[in-house]
Amino acid sequence: MSEYARYFTGYPANIVEQVLGLIKAAKVSEYLLKKYPQAHHITSDKLLYSYATELKKQYLKNAPPFGRAAFKKQGDMVTNALGTHTYRMQGKTRKHDLAINSDLLRAPEPLLKALVVHELAHFKEKDHNKGFYKLCCHMEPQYHQLELDLRIFCVAIAMGENPYN
Repeated sequence: MSEYARYFTGYPANIVEQVLGLIKAAKVSEYLLKKYPQAHHITSDKLLYSYATELKKQYLKNAPPFGRAAFKKQGDMVTNALGTHTYRMQGKTRKHDLAINSDLLRAPEPLLKALVVHELAHFKEKDHNKGFYKLCCHMEPQYHQLELDLRIFCVAIAMGENPYN
């Protein structure tokens, strides 16, 4: 159980205790299903691109052009990455690309949204600073709770227990 504590580094001790208690009681899936009863229906790169593009249009109108979006296997969801944001030059235009961990193909939509919002925020803010998190919260007011729940979802995946399969 303590191997999952690394997923919650930086959280207050009382939150970490609560989450580790949830893990110890084997109630991670129950918690997630109660809060988020079903998985999203964004099951292709094309649908992910449309989803991310709509969020960008709504919140980041003046951001550089959007390039590609894809679900990709990216190893351990915490050690490696849940998602990545990269940019490339296409002629004189900088295009931003998103890659979302394929383990999120079967996840609740609010958790996918939190990750997409996180990666889109990198269009404007490269570092995880105050401005970055302010932008995340602008795009998704429940961002901090969803980020915590996304980490709990990561624990379920690491335990081999995706409740949405």
